[in-house]
Amino acid sequence: MAQEVTAIDGERNSASVPAMKAEGEGLRHIEARALQGARFRYFDFVMVAFVVVLLLSNVIGAEKRSFVDLPGIGPWPFGAGILFFPISYVIDDVLTEVYGYARARRAIWAGFGALLFMALMEWTVVHLPVAEGWTGQGAYERVFGAGWRIIAASMCAFFAGDFLNSVVLAKMKIWTKGKYLWTRTIGSTVIGEGADSLIFYPLAFYGMADWPAEIMLQVMLSQFILKVSWEVLLTPATYAVVGWLKSKEGVDVYDVGTEFTPFRLDE
Repeated sequence: MAQEVTAIDGERNSASVPAMKAEGEGLRHIEARALQGARFRYFDFVMVAFVVVLLLSNVIGAEKRSFVDLPGIGPWPFGAGILFFPISYVIDDVLTEVYGYARARRAIWAGFGALLFMALMEWTVVHLPVAEGWTGQGAYERVFGAGWRIIAASMCAFFAGDFLNSVVLAKMKIWTKGKYLWTRTIGSTVIGEGADSLIFYPLAFYGMADWPAEIMLQVMLSQFILKVSWEVLLTPATYAVVGWLKSKEGVDVYDVGTEFTPFRLDE
């Protein structure tokens, strides 16, 4: 029978916690620093999924403002990007929980680089000379011509929010000794998504004619509530994915002794 542990064994780097599969049942519990240079079967696929969702949610729906008719309240505005962007936070949770902070950090930097290239590509293509007879420039500028203010706000919000999400989850995993995965995924999302919303909306839209302060604050609040609600609703899926990946990779990683700086790319 597996025995409950009160600390990570620094010498053997292994232990067992009596919990469900997503929380490491029957797996080797290893300190992240002992896995430098290790190869994992599915890490690359998870990182690609993270970058793809991040890019598409930023290019499709980031600026569009929609609404939902709430009983007793009436029309309540929200940003259309909310429908898919929170999935990137779920994947960030999975990366940190399964592979540790250092590998999640590499994925976040990959996403940051992809966002930067996307912004550069959008700006370049929008500003290319328009061929005679082509009538789509106006629509193209409307869709892809986001100003540098929005781009900078998005980059700053992503950087702060995702790193906070990953750090909080990694530290909570140590504090909870690998138990109660739902507290880590939801708790880290509250911090990460909160920072994301607080940074993005004021930097991107404050003072714009079609974004009055009252509407901006309503959208910012609804974005935060909906993002956290998404995380709660996706908790069963998160458990399933985390449990499957841990069983396939054969380890459960703890960030004991990890240096939590965002400014490194190595493991």
